[in-house]
Amino acid sequence: MAPDDDTPRENADAVVRSQYEAHPYPPRDPDDERQRLITGSPSHIREINHYVFGGKRDFSKPFRALIAGGGTGDATVMLAQQLADQGPGEVVYVDISEASLKIAEARVQARNLRNVSFHHGSLLDLGDIAPGPYDYIDCCGVLHHLADPAAGLGALEEVLEENGGMGLMLYGALGRTGVYPMQEAIRELTMGMEGGDRLALARRLVDSLPDSNWLKKNPAVGDHLLDDDAAFTDLLLHSRDRAYTVPEIDALMSGFGFTITGFIEPVRYDPATYLDEEALVGRARDLPWMDQCAIAESIAGNLKTHVFYVVPSSHGTTALAQADNPGMVPLWRDDDGPAFARRLSGSSRIKMNFDGLALSLELPDGAGKVAELINGERSLGDIQAALYQDWITFKARFDRLYRVLNGLNLMLLKAG
Repeated sequence: MAPDDDTPRENADAVVRSQYEAHPYPPRDPDDERQRLITGSPSHIREINHYVFGGKRDFSKPFRALIAGGGTGDATVMLAQQLADQGPGEVVYVDISEASLKIAEARVQARNLRNVSFHHGSLLDLGDIAPGPYDYIDCCGVLHHLADPAAGLGALEEVLEENGGMGLMLYGALGRTGVYPMQEAIRELTMGMEGGDRLALARRLVDSLPDSNWLKKNPAVGDHLLDDDAAFTDLLLHSRDRAYTVPEIDALMSGFGFTITGFIEPVRYDPATYLDEEALVGRARDLPWMDQCAIAESIAGNLKTHVFYVVPSSHGTTALAQADNPGMVPLWRDDDGPAFARRLSGSSRIKMNFDGLALSLELPDGAGKVAELINGERSLGDIQAALYQDWITFKARFDRLYRVLNGLNLMLLKAG
């Protein structure tokens, strides 16, 4: 984190703002909206339903979402499009960068979406520029750039509807190993320099790093390797950012009365993903869920960001959708799910790569047959009946499959 103790906060905030005026991030071309919809986490509509509303939210009814620190518009465009496809949902965008706002606005216009309003300003001033309440709030990659992240979280809490929830992203401390020493080195070597000269010298420094450098050895972080000034600047020239471990995130959220309902992707926060010895897996399974997540972070070492959903602790036990009865409906997170299901036929494992870590996850017997019956309309009871299995047998097999597919953020649930 950049030291700005001797700088008035408003001046430090102005430096952050000027960075995003000069280098809107992530870089996006509004013309590309005619060819694709960028989807991601948090704030995919099916994730919101699964992790915030227990799978029971009816999006054909009014729904109000805030994108607090919307940047160049990824979450805004994604959620606005998904809401427009289902009902009268409204998206409210707020950001401190006028340059970023203009890009986001152009992307929304390219899609002819009419359910988004745009506001320029800080999330610390939400009560004045975009008052609540909101059913859902997205704050992705913003709190860790504030002088006081807790104050930012408090501002979000004030405008969140009582039964709502949030999707957040904070930097991961262990996965960003090497970033902060390089930020400090660049800061010292470019003192007094500005703009293009500073950026050019910083790039030359990165190009000359020895193989022993922790940033160079970190496979999870790669924005500095792209031919993109905005990405390089956001990673290594940022004037103010900090990173969090799982326990620090839990402490921050619980301090405001929030419960974390899930990290994305869940499999990366499961110690069993990384452990082969049965005794170790068993001991990990005996721990509280949050402790399991913290251990998984320590073992994996490559969680460069933490994407997660939170709800007020008063309804935390009902916010997460559970495959606990025949009426629940499994559905693919994305529309290419059926094609993926066909590829599972005859497969015994799924192979994935997460930030330099290759994983091979075992599938239960009959996984392909179950997956092919999942279409977002059939309930678990319907699928059980189609397979001519009793509920206990089917549920045991489905739970094993669901643990893998939900763990990879491929499958979610909704109420029937």
